[in-house]
Amino acid sequence: MVKKVGILFGMEDTYPWAFIDKVNELGKGEVIAEALQIDKVQQGIDYGYSVIFDRISQEVPFYRAYLKNASLMGTAVINNPFWWSADEKFFNNCLSMEMGIPVPKTVLLPSNARPDNTSEKSFRNLKGPLDWEYMFDYIGFPAYMKPHDGGGWKSVYRVENSEQLFEAHKETEQLVMMLQEEIVFDDYFRVYCLGQKYVHIMPYDPRKPFHERYVSDIKATGEARKKLLKTVHDYTLKLNQALGYDFNTVEFAIRDGVPYAIDFCNPAPDADIQSVGQENFDWIVEHSAKYAIEKAKAHKPGQNNTSWGGFLRNSIDSATRKAGKVNLKTAAEAKKTAVKTPIAKKKVVKTATIKKAPVVKKTAQAKKAAPVKKAVATKKVAVKKTPKPKK
Repeated sequence: MVKKVGILFGMEDTYPWAFIDKVNELGKGEVIAEALQIDKVQQGIDYGYSVIFDRISQEVPFYRAYLKNASLMGTAVINNPFWWSADEKFFNNCLSMEMGIPVPKTVLLPSNARPDNTSEKSFRNLKGPLDWEYMFDYIGFPAYMKPHDGGGWKSVYRVENSEQLFEAHKETEQLVMMLQEEIVFDDYFRVYCLGQKYVHIMPYDPRKPFHERYVSDIKATGEARKKLLKTVHDYTLKLNQALGYDFNTVEFAIRDGVPYAIDFCNPAPDADIQSVGQENFDWIVEHSAKYAIEKAKAHKPGQNNTSWGGFLRNSIDSATRKAGKVNLKTAAEAKKTAVKTPIAKKKVVKTATIKKAPVVKKTAQAKKAAPVKKAVATKKVAVKKTPKPKK
């Protein structure tokens, strides 16, 4: 039986058609590819695709709903539409720390303007003003402020001080933002990852115009370069296997030989030949077609064929997370914890066997708990306040 692969896309032209041609070439009639066609969407119906590559549903909610139904009916959807709907960049940073992968110091900021259909009462749990002094001390300046969800370098600000931050924050309106430490890098990489196994590392410079970003050289040399590329490769696999993405890019900023994961929530990454260049374009077309054919041949009708990340699988299976956490500290905190203290020897204490208490039919009424004393507030340095979110 011929297996069918569909690709769902929008304005991009070079990658989708090249992908279709390559699948049809390598599939040898056993697997065929086409631009996905939709004329109706009925619940619980399988529309015949073994695999669908999604390049546009982040912009079109109708497509996202279609893909969830397709996945439920057994289509292998790349990337998982359920997880893509739930994922965002701040969570990615938190997960990266749990896995021991370095990330920039980051804090989450509420939107400057209130979301639609909310009022001041909707934010009664949010203290005002926020602890700006702590956040500025933790992150430092210069810093980057960017949306906690989204991509394409939209609404990204580099701020030199608190005044610039507050002014920029006004422009973001209802966007929830992140404030992130600036990593002054020696090298920078953008890395394709396909099928959670194929990795392609590309030197990249986000400071250059879009059409020049993929023409950078690697500054690291010799053994340091070899070790760095191996670490970047391994971190890329580790992140994508945890998140469950089958088509993604990860960006790393290299500071003092250490790769910091900057951005790894790009489930519809740029693959246009005009920006990525011929060599990178050829790699992504070849390997995405190869992976699509692998998924199509492995497809089992009526079963789940969409990839799910290790994070979710482990959570469901109650598996123990093995990797250690990355503890990001301020310079002051680091100095405090650097002082070594002698470890006291433990005393061996014999414990008596605890006898089982007799069963009492009626229990006495528990005493009322004593009120917890409020913590003494620490004195704060005056910092410019942001205006309360406006409707």
